Order: sequence, then C-alpha cells, then structure tokens
Amino acid sequence: MIDDWRPTATIATLRERARLLGEVRAFFAERDVLEVETPVLGHGGSTDLHLASLSVEATTPAGRERLWLQTSPEFAMKRLLAAGSGPIFQLARCFRDGEVGRRHNLEFTMLEWYRPGMRLEALIEETAALVHRVLDRKPGEAPGALRRRRYRDLFREALAIDPFGVPLDTLRRLAAKQGGLAMDDAPRDDCLDLLMSLVIEPQLGREGIDVVVDYPASQAALARRHRDPEDGEWVASRFELYLAGLELANGYDELTDAAEQAARFDEDNAARRAAELVEVEVDARLLAALEHGMPAGSGVALGIDRLIQLALGHESVAEVMAFATPRC
Repeated sequence: MIDDWRPTATIATLRERARLLGEVRAFFAERDVLEVETPVLGHGGSTDLHLASLSVEATTPAGRERLWLQTSPEFAMKRLLAAGSGPIFQLARCFRDGEVGRRHNLEFTMLEWYRPGMRLEALIEETAALVHRVLDRKPGEAPGALRRRRYRDLFREALAIDPFGVPLDTLRRLAAKQGGLAMDDAPRDDCLDLLMSLVIEPQLGREGIDVVVDYPASQAALARRHRDPEDGEWVASRFELYLAGLELANGYDELTDAAEQAARFDEDNAARRAAELVEVEVDARLLAALEHGMPAGSGVALGIDRLIQLALGHESVAEVMAFATPRC
C-alpha cells in the first residue's frame, strides 16, 4: 500500500500560499497588467544549454508529433506582446528535467511578466516592490535596502579575479579547487557559474535585496547586450535578484531582433551537440512574432515557490507545494 499519498505542504500552508498568490494578482491589477494563460505544451522548447526540457509524443491534427513541456512561458508571452497585448503577467506551470532539491522541483510555478516600453532599471524597482509586497505580509520585518552589484565587482571582491579577463586555465584551477571537481576541459561560463553558485550567491541578499547586473555577454540568453562603460566590454542587459542567498528573479531588456535570436538558438544547439545533449526544436512561431515586430521593453521571471518559501519561513519549496516530486 502506498503510504506517501499525503501532501508535502500542510493545508494551513496551502491557505497561506493562496493568500499570497492573491496579493500577487492584486499587485498587477493595481498596475493594469493583464493576466494571461499560455499553453504548457509547445512545438519548440528552450535551447539553453543549462536547461533540460521534457517532451511528449502527442496526436495532433498533423499526426504524431513531439511537443515540448515549457521551461518558462516566455516564448508564448512574447507572441502575445507582438500581437499587441500590452503589459502582461502569468503564473505558469513550468517543467525542467532533473531539477529536484531544496530550491527546485521538476514541476513548479513561474511568475513572469512583461512591460513594453519600460526600461530595465524601472523593472528592477517594480520587481523589488513585488518582493516587498509579498514578504511584508509575514510576521517580522521586510527586507532592507535594494543594492545593485556589478557581476565583475562581485568576483573581484570574493575571488580577486576579473571574470572577463582572467586566463581560462587559471579560472579552471580556481573552479576545481572550490568545487572539488575536475574542470580541465570546462568552458569559461561553466567555471564562472560554479564559482558564482558556490562562493558568491550564498552571500547575496543577506542584508536586503541584492540585484546583480552586467553579466558576461555570453550569458545574455534572450536579452540585449550593451557596452560596459568601464572598458567597452560587451555585457548582457539583464539582472538577477537575490534575497537570503536565493536567486528569486531573472530579468532582461528583451531582445527583439529575429535574426539575432535565430542565431543564438543555432549557437545553443551547436553547443548542445558538442556536449552530446539532445537538441531542442527551435520555436519558429516566436521567430515569426519577432519578425512581425515585438515592442521594445523589459521582462522578468520570478520563482514564486521560492518567494513563498521565504515569506512563510520554510526550508524547502516542497513545503509550500501540494505535491512536490516525487509525491506527484
């Protein structure tokens, strides 16, 4: 007889979760941001080298097709933007293979919103305001002041290296020492990601909200790029928001150039082939929407399960989900 049928969250916690989701919806209603719903399944998936998409075989009018479970609602929401939706948000069910732990679950809820015409700096302020709105509803004090931290400066302070200029061999040795792993053939971004997650991230957001900006251009994903005023190095026009050592949100000055986006998808799949990973079908409808014309603006994805976990003082996201993996 199966004895793990009970939920991973208490009923009292689920009531609090529902209340906090209501606060999120109220936050956007006050700002006249439209709530939307987009499909969980799509003909294209995320080509990102560091994300593992799940797929299913389904019968459609075209016959048997491979459809991808979305790692984020980003592609479909951008199609809505191109169709003239204006500002939109969504509480979306998302899926990422292999991501199970204290901070992750195979299936999770992503809060994602887009602001046509809004600059990235204004979106940072709005994201922090939402975090304050949710956390202020718990006993105790709200997080402290918002601090902006440059990616390069964090590495200089914590590891005494410039992540953009340090020789790759030196970076590999440092990553191997910190991670206890063989990094002899690791790409630069893999080394930087490991050092970021092990050394820098745990210290972020300990005295308030920390926002990290000016990531390497190679980590731009679906964001624009701009020149670092320090030395003209290309950097990504994106931010990540941290609180209590947790990454909560990832925001972009959104890329709207269809040709550049297609080239990045191709680069991603080439990297997947080189790493002997499964290639992911490119979302052709997203590229068509960008070609049609998506308005310039900013967007952000926020892990709502993590934020609720912090708001309610729990140790893991499983404690704020009805049925976390493997009890699903």
